[in-house]
Amino acid sequence: MTNKELLYVEDALGHESIMKNCSVKASNQIKDPTLSSYMKELETLHNNLFNNFLNLL
Repeated sequence: MTNKELLYVEDALGHESIMKNCSVKASNQIKDPTLSSYMKELETLHNNLFNNFLNLL
């Protein structure tokens, strides 16, 4: 993996980590069950994307 590719993966890991953390906070704060459930789905999605990028290393 080139240095440029490694920087891209590290950047993507950071973005996915932020999105996952935001999804967790939002799902815990939202009172509407439907919206909270959707945020939990987003949390799972971003967690999976984070793991996929991590597996590239």
